[in-house]
Amino acid sequence: MTTLLYFSALLAVVVGLAHSILGERYILIRLFRRDNLPRLLGGTAFTTGTLRFVWHEVTVALFGFAALLLQLAEGRLSAASTAQAMGLTLIAAGVLPLVFTRGRHPSWIVLLTIGVIALARSTQV
Repeated sequence: MTTLLYFSALLAVVVGLAHSILGERYILIRLFRRDNLPRLLGGTAFTTGTLRFVWHEVTVALFGFAALLLQLAEGRLSAASTAQAMGLTLIAAGVLPLVFTRGRHPSWIVLLTIGVIALARSTQV
């Protein structure tokens, strides 16, 4: 079972990378070339930034799941390690809207807050 958990973690990372790289190359870039994207907050920059960060959130989530699978395979999964993996995953998830929308999408505030709380809790468990 341990080998299968390591394999599952590897698959999660590979699928996450493929999702981001191939999606960026074959879907997002082509989508953003369209001239009929919704104009939000004065233009299409917010729209493209939002679509881009939401697309890449899947990869961040898969990396977080991979971290949990590794901990499970190594027998290190605990409340503290789970809270730490979740906290780091949510902080990474919060950075994406901050960067891709230049902070205009408010989800970064909530995601970073949740991540910091989870990390703080990981030190108390």
